[in-house]
Amino acid sequence: MLRPETSSTSPSAPAASLSSVEARSQGPHYNFGLRETPQIRPSAQASASYPPGVSGIAGDRSSSSSSSLPPHPPSSQPAQGSSFGNKRSYAQNITASSFTFGTSSSSVRDTNYPQIVKTPLSAGNLQRSGYRSWTPQMGYSATSSSAVSAHSPSVIVAVVEGRGLARGEIGMASIDLKSPQIILSQFADNTTYAKVITKLKILSPLEIIMSNTACVVGNSTKLFTLITENFKNVTFTTIQRKYFNETKGLEYIEQLCIAEFSTVLMEVQSKYYCLAAIAALLKYVEFIQNSVYAPKSLKICFQGSEQTAMIDSSSAQNLELLINNQDCRSNHTLFGVLNYTKTPGGSRRLRSNILEPLVDIETITMRLDCVQELLQDEELFFGLQSVISRFLDTEQLLSVLVQIPKQDTVNAAESKITNLIYLKHTLELVDPLKIALKNCNTPLLRAYYGSLEDKRFGIILEKIKTVINDDARYMKGCLNMRTQKCYAVKSNINEFLDIARRTYTEIVDDIAGMITQLAEKYSLPLRTSFSSARGFFIQMSTDCTTLPSDQLPSEFIKISKVKNSYSFTSADLIKMNERCQESLREIYHMTYMIVCKLLSEIYEHIHCLYKLSDTVSMLDMLLSFAHACTLSDYVRPEFTDTLAIKQGWHPILEKISVEKPVANNTYITEGSNFLIITGPNMSGKSTYLKQIALCQIMAQIGSYVPAEYSSFRIAEQIFTRISTDDDIETNSSTFMKEMKEIAYILHNANDKSLILIDELGRGTNTEEGIGICYAVCEYLLSLKAFTLFTTHFLELCQIDVLYPNVENMHFEVQHVKNTSRNRDAILYTYKLSKGLTEEKNYGLKAAEVSSLPPSIVLDAKEITTQITRKILQNQRSTPEMERQRAVYRLASRLVQTARNSKLDPDSLRIYLSNLRRKYEAYFPNPEPDPGKTEG
Repeated sequence: MLRPETSSTSPSAPAASLSSVEARSQGPHYNFGLRETPQIRPSAQASASYPPGVSGIAGDRSSSSSSSLPPHPPSSQPAQGSSFGNKRSYAQNITASSFTFGTSSSSVRDTNYPQIVKTPLSAGNLQRSGYRSWTPQMGYSATSSSAVSAHSPSVIVAVVEGRGLARGEIGMASIDLKSPQIILSQFADNTTYAKVITKLKILSPLEIIMSNTACVVGNSTKLFTLITENFKNVTFTTIQRKYFNETKGLEYIEQLCIAEFSTVLMEVQSKYYCLAAIAALLKYVEFIQNSVYAPKSLKICFQGSEQTAMIDSSSAQNLELLINNQDCRSNHTLFGVLNYTKTPGGSRRLRSNILEPLVDIETITMRLDCVQELLQDEELFFGLQSVISRFLDTEQLLSVLVQIPKQDTVNAAESKITNLIYLKHTLELVDPLKIALKNCNTPLLRAYYGSLEDKRFGIILEKIKTVINDDARYMKGCLNMRTQKCYAVKSNINEFLDIARRTYTEIVDDIAGMITQLAEKYSLPLRTSFSSARGFFIQMSTDCTTLPSDQLPSEFIKISKVKNSYSFTSADLIKMNERCQESLREIYHMTYMIVCKLLSEIYEHIHCLYKLSDTVSMLDMLLSFAHACTLSDYVRPEFTDTLAIKQGWHPILEKISVEKPVANNTYITEGSNFLIITGPNMSGKSTYLKQIALCQIMAQIGSYVPAEYSSFRIAEQIFTRISTDDDIETNSSTFMKEMKEIAYILHNANDKSLILIDELGRGTNTEEGIGICYAVCEYLLSLKAFTLFTTHFLELCQIDVLYPNVENMHFEVQHVKNTSRNRDAILYTYKLSKGLTEEKNYGLKAAEVSSLPPSIVLDAKEITTQITRKILQNQRSTPEMERQRAVYRLASRLVQTARNSKLDPDSLRIYLSNLRRKYEAYFPNPEPDPGKTEG
């Protein structure tokens, strides 16, 4: 597993081609293989950029630990990583790999790498313009602090489209650099490429790779144009079409896929486009990571587009699934409502589930069974939560372990040592997790318990314990983690290592002694502190201390002050820090050799960690669902062919409001699948639409929902048209944006869709708005999709005369006398009722209570009255229409009863008898049949 590859700086390494380092700062779009470039300067390579919140071997933040320095190795207390040595010193020894894939070059035709240039990983990562975050590097350790950046972009996606008659056939391959898993997709898309854009939005990629033939200047494909328009802040990389090679892709899968997932070969062997995508993706990732993946080390799976519900990016934004529209830092989102996860893996799984809800009822039911058991068994809930919270980022840990660095650097050594300690920590939690799951009853929890019975967990842990000290484990604190790594390997295994560690201990003792002497010499309360950036330094609090002449002794240098605390060092301490670093490098090098040998022995068993990672993230998400239920009165949903919610409320609004939101009922069936909702401004129409969609998503990811009772029909697609903003970037007015969004819905909706449309057509004049709304409604009425349509156009409500599956609903308001102003005031009840609203001119009433001049309001009322007389025509339905409508409703109710009834025979007989009486009471005197009268 840990064989170092030949350095990319060797003479035989391929040469590079890129338009220059400086070009990176001009924008995120790169085109590789068109012209040669100079080599990257070593100084540029040395400038590394690390993300906030992720602990890294090569880039830990300067969190300091101001405790007394332990002269001897403590038994535990590790840190999240440390930074040592001079990055520049070893960066300068690494020359940028130079690939020359220019078409004019003949010297590199046999090279195997695509035409790309990246800073070698071990030298740090060159920060690229256009990135919201940077590519995570191998040196990062899987610590719990990475939860902060669990959703920072780390996915690289390769996209390829068929040509000629195969245009519209899309192949995709994606890899998350934090997780050793590749997801393949291949599907046919229409000319809007809705599926591609939606999938990419869900992946939230760091970088997108496409063929150079897709983006020829002046002749780029429609797919490339659409992707670049929708992903302006994502880096695009183009490589030559020849690297999208399906034969090479199949070889990659055979070589790298672990045995447990090898059935993927049968799924994809004839899917040429996703095979071509994985070939280009892996070749590219191997180079930018400056490492190769070990044989049989990756989880590779194929995902079709039919396994999850589709929620387009516009709907995700409208519904505030992940990001609050008012404040992007706020957690008032559906993710914020449900996110009580304890691990980064659980948080990532929750995010992906919210964006791609399940459509398989059996899988959803298994999850709901688990949540129910967790709610009913308090001991199981708290026991699992206690164990899960101690896990690190298992996926990222596994990702680091399966990569083989191409160069032996100090960072690579420290990374492997750190992650072996993390691996030991993770494996020691398997038994406590088994104990917590031992008495569970639901099939899914029993299956996870069974997966933990794998003997490989014990085999790996035993092998680790033969080399690694029992008390070496992950804990927080920079200095202590450094000490943990130094003393991770047991003594008497390597004599030179033992000598180096004694030297290190002596230096640490000398540093502590020197600072004590300085404190006595100057009669100052000095204490030893440590940070990953500065190493050992001196701190002093000025509380109750008066400095002579308000200055520190001249011996102290690099002085900084924060509030009442001074931080500084001395020339002697800097020299001792350098000696300490030299000693550390020797220790890490010898420890690395031992760790490499150990990992090569345990590597054949390491694939069991894939199951463990999946188990931990799923349990974490299910615990999060159960936790959310304990904070509110959620109910378990059922799945039928009806959308029925009794007293449901908005989950996000509940989190924001001091009081519980007003609850409302919802009832949609195939026979009454189109609701037109009217009501005054601010009466709650938009909130109600969002509430329905959020409850639908919660149900389909396996969560309980905010209601007294709920039943859902599985929605394969969820569409919304809610926002009314213009879009300056695409030069779209409010109305144009409305038309684009509604066109997207009409092109992609099917019978299993849930469609929510809020006030369509108000961006143009009334007549055109009503006409557009009417035409859109008639088209959607031809589908069996469940549609909720809010409008201020009361004329639209008359469509129920022609279509019996239309139901009119409205939000009630009350009129209250305002004694201070001697006028009526509107009291919003936020209650939904049958029929269309009886409120007239509520826009004028809203204007009246605003600061609009009274004369303007009076003129508006007079003009409105005149227009109403001329334009509005009351269309009254005939008794025969009412009768046909009632017959249709009765038939729909009978069909629904036949499909879903769980009543016993006697109860069913009573229900049908009541249904008949209700129908007869509605029409007491049906018209006689002329034929029977004559007879």
